[in-house]
Amino acid sequence: MAPMLMIRRLPLLRVSTLLLFLLLRFDAFPAAYASGHDYFDALRKSILFFEGQRSGRLPPDQRLHWRRDSALHDGASAGVDLTGGYYDAGDNVKFGFPMAFTMTLLSWSIIDFGRTMGSELPNVVKAVRWGTDYLLKATSIPGLVFVQVGDPYSDHNCWERPEDMDTLRTAYSIDRAHPGSDVAGETAAALAAASIVFRSRDPVYSRLLLNRAVRVFAFANRYRGAYSDSLSRAVCPFYCDVNGYQDELLWGAVWLHKASRRREYREYIMRNEVVLHAGDTINEFGWDNKHAGINVLISKEVLMGRADYFQSFKNNADGFICSVLPGISHPQVQYSPGGLIFKAGGSNMQHVTSLSFLLLAYSNYLNHARKTVPCGEFSASPALLRQLAKRQVDYILGDNPIRMSYMVGYGDRYPRRIHHRASSLPSVQAHPEHIACKEGSRYYLSPDPNPNVLVGAVVGGPNVSDAFPDSRPFFQESEPTTYINAPLVGLLGYFSAHP
Repeated sequence: MAPMLMIRRLPLLRVSTLLLFLLLRFDAFPAAYASGHDYFDALRKSILFFEGQRSGRLPPDQRLHWRRDSALHDGASAGVDLTGGYYDAGDNVKFGFPMAFTMTLLSWSIIDFGRTMGSELPNVVKAVRWGTDYLLKATSIPGLVFVQVGDPYSDHNCWERPEDMDTLRTAYSIDRAHPGSDVAGETAAALAAASIVFRSRDPVYSRLLLNRAVRVFAFANRYRGAYSDSLSRAVCPFYCDVNGYQDELLWGAVWLHKASRRREYREYIMRNEVVLHAGDTINEFGWDNKHAGINVLISKEVLMGRADYFQSFKNNADGFICSVLPGISHPQVQYSPGGLIFKAGGSNMQHVTSLSFLLLAYSNYLNHARKTVPCGEFSASPALLRQLAKRQVDYILGDNPIRMSYMVGYGDRYPRRIHHRASSLPSVQAHPEHIACKEGSRYYLSPDPNPNVLVGAVVGGPNVSDAFPDSRPFFQESEPTTYINAPLVGLLGYFSAHP
C-alpha cells in the first residue's frame, strides 16, 4: 500500500526539497509497475472516442466505421432541427448540460495545449465544431434554449443501438417562464470558449459563436432559476443541478470576458465573486460545479500581471491546489492505494481528469510567472503540480495495481465490457436487422466482450481500493462519458510533447 504523505510535521523546506520528498513518497508504490507511454497515441484515441458519440448524419471522414447515422429527426416534434451533437455516455439521450461542459473543456484544451497536439489538432477542432454546430441550433430562437433531446426514462428502459432508436425523442427547452440559468450559463461558456478556438481559423464562425454566447448569457442572467426545477422529471436524477446555478453564471461571464475583453463582464465577475467563497466546494470541478475552474482560469490574468483586481480568485486557486495535494488534501479528496484521486459519487474518472487538467493548467500559469503555491509552511512548485497531473494520466493508461488501461483500445489490457449500447450491440453492418428495445437485453447481460471497440473511451474507473469490475451492469465503473475525455485531451496533448 502506498504511504500517505504526512508533510505537516516536517520542518520548513525549500520548494525543491519539498518537491523531491513529495515525488519520492508519492511514486514509491507506482514505481513498481510504471512503464513508458505513447501519449500521442493515447491523444489520437481520446479524440477518436468523440466520433463514436456522434449523433445525426455522420460525415464522409467518419473514422469509426461501425457507427451509422442516427436520430435524424431530432427536434421535428418541436418544429426545429436538433440533429447532431453528442450522446453523453452509454445511452442515447442528448443531455445539453454535460454536452456544453464538454465543449467548454475541449475548447480550453485547445486554447492552452493545442500547440502541442501536432497533427491531431485538426481532429480536436472538428470535435468542438460538431458540438458547437448543435449548440447553435439549440439556441437559434431568442428566449428559448433546447437543453435535451430524448426521454431518459424510455431510453434507459431499453438497450438499443442509436441507429435503431424507437424511444421518445422529446425536445425539452427552457424559456422565460421556465428558466435554466445553469445549463444556459454553461452553454454561453461553451460558445464563448469555442469562439476563441475559431478566432483565427474561421473568423465569421467565431463571431457567430461569440454573439450567440452574449445573447444566451443575457437570457440566463435575466431569467434566473435552476433547470432542475423547470424540467425536474426530464433531467433528474440524470443531470440534476444540485450545486445551484450561480457558478454557471459566473463561469459564463468569465469565458465571455476572456473572449470579448468587455468591461461589463469584468464588472460582473467582480460583483459576483462572493459565489466562490464556499469552502466545501473549493476542490470541485465538473459539469455541475465550476468553482475550481473559475478560480484557475481567472488566476492566469493575475499571474500575468494585468488584473490585480482579481487577486481573490488567485487566493482561491491556491487554496484549491493545497486541498488536493496528497497528504495535506481536503477531506473530500482521497487517494487510492495506487495513487488515484478519488471523490465520493459515481464515475470517479470525471474528477480525476478534470482536477488533473486544472493542476496542469495552473502549473503552466505559475511557471510562466515564476511563482509557487503557498500551502501553510510549504510551497508547491509548478513541477510538483505537473508531476501530480502526470501520475493521474499514467494511472489511467495502465500504471496501476491491476495494470489495466482504463482507456479502451490503449495497451494490451483494457475494459472489454463497457456500459455502452452502441459498443455492446452488434453493428448495423454485422447485423442489419432492427434490434428492438428489450431484444438488446441479452447483449447487456452477456459475459462476452463488446463486439465494437469504442476506441479512446475512458470508463468511470476503479473504486477507492483500485478494484475494477469489467462488467456492463456496474455502470458507475464501466461507463464512459464525453466529460471524462474532454479534459484528458488537453492533458495528453501536453504530455505528448513533454513526456
